[in-house]
Amino acid sequence: MIPGKYRSVSGRAASNVNCGLHLVIQTSSLPEKNKVEFRLNKETSSFPGRLLQHDLERNYSSRQGDHINLVSSSMPSFPILQRSSEEKILYSDRLTLERQKLTVCPIIDGEEHLRLLNFQHNFITRIQNISNLQRLIFLDLYDNQIEEISGLSTLRSLRVLLLGKNRIKKISNLENLKSLDVLDLHGNQITKIENVNHLCDLRVLNLARNLLSHVDNLNGLDSLTELNLRHNQITFVRDVDNLPCLQRLFLSFNNISTFESVCCLAESTSLSDITFDGNPIAQESWYKHTILQNMMQLRQLDMKRITEEERRMASVVAKKEEEKKRESHKQSLLKEKKRLTINNVARNWDLQQNRITNIAANQERKDSDSQDNSQNDGGTISAFPEETGSLDSGLTSALQGLSVTDTHLVEVDGDTLSLYGSGALECLDRNWSVQTAGMVTTVSFTFIEFDEIVQVLPKLKIKFPNSLHLKFKETNLIMLQQFNALAQLRRVDQLTVDPQGNPVVSFTLWKYYVLFRLSHFSMQKINGTEVTQNDMIMAERLFGILAHVASSELPQYRLISILGDARKKQFRYLLETKGKKPGIASEENNDSKRLVGENTNRATLNYTTRDFYNEKLEEIKEKKKFCKMYIEDLVKEATEINMKNEALQKLWPQMFIELVRDAVIEIRNKNSYMKLCLQQITDQK
Repeated sequence: MIPGKYRSVSGRAASNVNCGLHLVIQTSSLPEKNKVEFRLNKETSSFPGRLLQHDLERNYSSRQGDHINLVSSSMPSFPILQRSSEEKILYSDRLTLERQKLTVCPIIDGEEHLRLLNFQHNFITRIQNISNLQRLIFLDLYDNQIEEISGLSTLRSLRVLLLGKNRIKKISNLENLKSLDVLDLHGNQITKIENVNHLCDLRVLNLARNLLSHVDNLNGLDSLTELNLRHNQITFVRDVDNLPCLQRLFLSFNNISTFESVCCLAESTSLSDITFDGNPIAQESWYKHTILQNMMQLRQLDMKRITEEERRMASVVAKKEEEKKRESHKQSLLKEKKRLTINNVARNWDLQQNRITNIAANQERKDSDSQDNSQNDGGTISAFPEETGSLDSGLTSALQGLSVTDTHLVEVDGDTLSLYGSGALECLDRNWSVQTAGMVTTVSFTFIEFDEIVQVLPKLKIKFPNSLHLKFKETNLIMLQQFNALAQLRRVDQLTVDPQGNPVVSFTLWKYYVLFRLSHFSMQKINGTEVTQNDMIMAERLFGILAHVASSELPQYRLISILGDARKKQFRYLLETKGKKPGIASEENNDSKRLVGENTNRATLNYTTRDFYNEKLEEIKEKKKFCKMYIEDLVKEATEINMKNEALQKLWPQMFIELVRDAVIEIRNKNSYMKLCLQQITDQK
């Protein structure tokens, strides 16, 4: 017999249990002389009065372990443990086999009354040989090599099961342990919470230091008060709000990064103690305030008591955060509304372009049918097609469907005024504040016909005097002549013409034409490219002669009508000095005259919008109609006069003879004629 000691510790809840016993390793075929006994010295201890209710993750502390000599038989078998009657009486309800290098559970005969059994710190790989201990309420198998939960189906009275620091990969075979109060599975290889929904009496569940990535499937644990999930790989938590009694939740050292991933915790009314330290969320500046604001019932956070001042500060910060969220939400709504409006404007623009295309095609067919008549009109300027066509039914229905939303958008963002859709041009009639109007240096036009933009350029010059940069996108810039309209602005330093919806950009020389026509602006950039002196020289070479020819071929009255009042004086001065001999004026005056001439030449390159041309065309038609009617009346009157003259010539000889005859007859009796004349004079008086 070799003396020795065993000790069992179950956290802070269980005390040291040492009892004298015989551990006999034998087989039924061995003679009595082969029996080997181990006797343990006795040391009294008391059974814990309450169950485990704290962090079961920590290693169990122990006193200096007693030593024991183990002699095994030559034949493999399970150890059989036996105790004397006296020992059974003294320690009838507990047994400790701690640190005995056991690889299997021994056979325990005659110990059916045991309530506490400790196998800590051994090498057991499988739970077995304890099915007969049906009164067992405390089973400690901490720090072994168990890979599967098994052999417990008969232990219906078991209330504390400690399986920490083993090799378990799955929670299973707990169906009959409905009275379980504490379940410790920390330090294993579990990846999923499962098969615990029936444990309605479970109060403590320890799953720390496993391989969990998420928390769910906790329904049915109606008595759970403490849940330890430290040191896992958890990214989100669900179902915790369905635990009506949960008070303590430990989530330290996981991968939780947002409050949204654990937002269900805010719905829990019982939770009073929680930890998030060691998670990415704990590093955020808003972490503490957000937790306190959403979980008002908490008393401790990260093992620190929460003060009223912290709650007050959390409330203040939460209000500010809420205001920021509202503002952010408002901005998001505005952005979404802007996006939808721009999409709607774009659809309207596409519908309009399709309509114009259809009208142009119809007009071409009409022109081909009436080619002879059109040649007889003798017009020298091609007219824009009149928009008398109608949309087809599909386009009409689509347009009506869009009419319920905004069809234009006006936006001021910093120094940029953005206009989307032709309706946005009406904003130039608003009463803009001096500060806002003065800040605008860039004006962007999108989904607006350039001819409509031309009509508001004078307003733009007045309303936004500091605008230096013009942007055009989807504005139907199709010919160089349209750039002439920009000359009426006060100043343009930059011009951006997006290729989308502006075919003129495909012209090779369009930039040089812009530089030539708008040379008085001394532009700095075109489409983001710096303008160089060589560009200016090339522009003058390409288009200078063209402008001179255009101005020289125009009649004087037409040229003066094109120029403004200030330029008319310069032009008259130019005409007055045109015939003088060279050398009379100074070199400076000659340069000035050349400058005036160049500006005048450029001024003759103007642009007439389609609407203005249509108005002029209508006016010309009215004048033509009036002139035609006037000439017809004159011709009619002259014809009548001529006809009367011809009739008079035919009747005049006979009339003359009758006049002479009547005169001779009247004056034949002089006295009678005189009396008749006197009588007529008397009657007239």
